[in-house]
Amino acid sequence: MNKNIEQKLLDKNTNPTSMRILVYDFLKQQQIAMSLSEIESHFYKADRVTIYRTLKTFEEKGIVHSIQENNTTKYILCHDECDEKTHKDWHLHFYCKICKQTTCKEDFTIPQNGSQNYRIDEIKLFGKGICENCLKESLQ
Repeated sequence: MNKNIEQKLLDKNTNPTSMRILVYDFLKQQQIAMSLSEIESHFYKADRVTIYRTLKTFEEKGIVHSIQENNTTKYILCHDECDEKTHKDWHLHFYCKICKQTTCKEDFTIPQNGSQNYRIDEIKLFGKGICENCLKESLQ
């Protein structure tokens, strides 16, 4: 498993250190975007600055994208197509007001512009509401 992660990091021009491998593996298992504090809480005695630097490197290399939620930054893995120049996460970031989780809604996408006159490197689309799980529970 670590060899696969190491190769993914190398493919993104990122040195696969132990912490980077651990953070990538942790994020790969998550279905929701997570803050630095939430990520840090899953690592026993990990240095907060190291985790923060790892996330910033991942963001610069197109490995994760960040989502601004109120005054908190949350992180989630990017698609493999993202790189150092562009994040191709053309979907809605959705915050549930009940469970307080942020997810990527891939079924709500923004059409990519075919214009040759300019290049969009990143779009941030954020929605708030009630997620499918909380909505289902409220109907029961």
